[in-house]
Amino acid sequence: MRTKIILREKLLEKLREALVAVLPILIIVLILCFSVAPISPSILLCFLIGAVLLILGMMFFTLGAELSMTPMGEKVGTCMTKSKKLTLIVSLSFLLGFIITVSEPDLQVLAGQVPSIPNRILIFSVAGGVGLFLVIALLRMLFRIPLPPLLVFFYILVFALTYFVPDDFLSVAFDSGGVTTGPMTVPFIMALGVGVAAIRNDRHAADDSFGLVALCSIGPIISVLILGMIYHPAGSSYIPPTIPSVEDSVALWALFHQGFPTYIAEIAVSLFPIVLFFGLFQMLVLKLSKRTLSKMVVGLVYTYIGLVLFMTGVNVGFMPAGNYLGQMLGSSSNPWILIPIAMVMGFFIVKAEPAVYVLNKQVEEITDGAISAKSMGTCLSAGVAISLGIAMLRVLTGISVMWFLIPGYAFALGISFFVPKIYTAIAFDSGGVASGPMTAAFLLPLAQGACGAVGGNIVTDAFGIVAMVAMTPLITIQLLGVLSRYRSAAGSKKRRLSEQIAGLATSGLTAAKRQTETDDLIIEL
Repeated sequence: MRTKIILREKLLEKLREALVAVLPILIIVLILCFSVAPISPSILLCFLIGAVLLILGMMFFTLGAELSMTPMGEKVGTCMTKSKKLTLIVSLSFLLGFIITVSEPDLQVLAGQVPSIPNRILIFSVAGGVGLFLVIALLRMLFRIPLPPLLVFFYILVFALTYFVPDDFLSVAFDSGGVTTGPMTVPFIMALGVGVAAIRNDRHAADDSFGLVALCSIGPIISVLILGMIYHPAGSSYIPPTIPSVEDSVALWALFHQGFPTYIAEIAVSLFPIVLFFGLFQMLVLKLSKRTLSKMVVGLVYTYIGLVLFMTGVNVGFMPAGNYLGQMLGSSSNPWILIPIAMVMGFFIVKAEPAVYVLNKQVEEITDGAISAKSMGTCLSAGVAISLGIAMLRVLTGISVMWFLIPGYAFALGISFFVPKIYTAIAFDSGGVASGPMTAAFLLPLAQGACGAVGGNIVTDAFGIVAMVAMTPLITIQLLGVLSRYRSAAGSKKRRLSEQIAGLATSGLTAAKRQTETDDLIIEL
């Protein structure tokens, strides 16, 4: 009975958090629909129903991830590290990275957009890239290798490979890095890092528990760039989302009724490898109690329900609305209004990403509140707002995404050597986390619709928005680290001067001399 009451209270808490996350973007879209970008009633109804499903999906998913995915990842990570067998750690890490990436729903969306490369080859190659870099990330933790030099090395490799890949394929390659670290991957990988860090017992262990998502985001980019070199794709085929036309309530229900079975099957296929892996791990190694196991099973059910509702709402309700809204704004008398509108949307929409909630909570818990979920959320929102403004500038002008990615990553990597290392790890994790299904299924269609309306090249100008969203948090969160270091230094100086002033009161100096030195210290303070 008590367990049911606790679950009910947690569900209500998650519902409030989901409402806070989704309502701002809902209000913004409604204001646009009733002012500068009128849309048909059928699209508006689909969007509203999609919003309801989105809120319910976030509620169930966030609670499910807390009850199942996070403890599963921590226990597997702890158990692997305790074995102290490097071969076992490497093989299991690669297998986990591969399985989780194949399970990621957003990867299916990416595969359908990439030209000339068979979907299965693309998915397995990207999964192999994530698996390889998960191994590198865990070995970095075990051998205590600093993160910034690794990031510099691998991003130099990434940008070197871009010279051998067709220009119209670059945006898709960089988008893959953000898309593959979505709601299925992030909770498990981050918890895996916490589990490994728990065994180390040194003061930098908690800092090093971050950075896994950062490195795992690089693997897909390298994999897709290499595939682009092998297959030499000459162009991309873009299939716009179908804009629904609903005549009555029965047709509206049919639209979602057709979507539900697709995502019921897709999410089941996505979760099955993880459940199978953990089930085998439980039987052979973990031997958890029935109470703990039953709690995880309930969490997995909530995760499944949440992802089905979330993906149906986003893809059936949000994607067509985003595309049509982009068309209306792009074809308006002043298409430049897209830039401020997209920035406002970006500021709020990142709060609705399921994996962002997981990251913010984990950062707050591991740092004991030193880095609050609120400050993380504000920095992420600011970063995504900037990235959306730049993305819409690209849509309107056709500027290559590389003109922003190269200096952006150069700056982010440069300042990584001057900020507390935990901020660097969290910042690069945030890049992959911020670019989830909301970005892929609402912001990307918005850019595509606007790009088509202004007569741009959708493949080169609209794609790349996920890459931009993944890049800007690297800068904003590290700037938060710079501010934190400055405040820490200022606080230390204030304490030192206060102690000196207090010490003068008991010194043997004359009253005049004591007053003079006290005044000098007060001025410096």
